Amino acid sequence: QVQLVESGGGSVQAGGSLKLSCAASGQTASTYYMGWFRQAPGLEREGVASIYTDGGMTYYADSVKGRFTISQDNAKNTTYLQMNGLKPEDTAMYYCAAGIPRLVGLKWWRHDLYNDWGQGTQVTVSS
Repeated sequence: QVQLVESGGGSVQAGGSLKLSCAASGQTASTYYMGWFRQAPGLEREGVASIYTDGGMTYYADSVKGRFTISQDNAKNTTYLQMNGLKPEDTAMYYCAAGIPRLVGLKWWRHDLYNDWGQGTQVTVSS
């Protein structure tokens, strides 16, 4: 089981930036899909971005393309989500997740295909 700890959330005004970090430990596989998901009150958990740790292929939700950047530092076992141009609709609890490639496949946005989750970090964007 992979242990994941998120950090970097906070409150910003619209147009501002935040950088989330996800520190991983206890990995048993050599490669993973590392995903960022978010969930606002009353809404479904949605995929924001994902990165394949072997090769760095990245995937984004249409709503964040051009504003968010996911990256991976394998030496530090840390996944980042740089969020620029934040909007009030980005307000949510953000979760980091690790998924085994043979289970996630190309469906990176499917939260039910990820095995391990962090506790979440809150992002609040005011207008």
